[in-house]
Amino acid sequence: KGLEGAGPIPAEQRSDEMRTLERDPYRVMQRWGMFVTEVSPLVVPMFLLMETAAATDREMAALLEELDDVKLERMEHHARQLFERGDFREGVTLEHARDVLWAYSSAELYVLLVLRRRWPLELYGQFVAEGMIAALLPRGRRRDE
Repeated sequence: KGLEGAGPIPAEQRSDEMRTLERDPYRVMQRWGMFVTEVSPLVVPMFLLMETAAATDREMAALLEELDDVKLERMEHHARQLFERGDFREGVTLEHARDVLWAYSSAELYVLLVLRRRWPLELYGQFVAEGMIAALLPRGRRRDE
């Protein structure tokens, strides 16, 4: 349920549609930063409970691993379209892009910056977007060009 985000259309579906329709990879990354701020407050509390349970429950540990695999596949799905369009900086592989998207959308990063350091969601979303842009897209272009 948490992955649906807010509103009548699930965040995952909105993200896919936006990525397909938006041709500017800088704007795609900025929007992904916003999606992370929408979904993380709903998903991370569940993740933390599951992670705690996984320490002593093999079935929960297996489920957590399965969910992580699904997330990695989802990030590869996101990265693939931009990779195939040639949006990434020279030398960025599909696997590298997938891993960057996976890391920046992680519950762990949200826990560190929002829950522990008390960053406002808007600042966190900007950080996520700017980090993905810096790691993956061509250098030397401002994000609002």
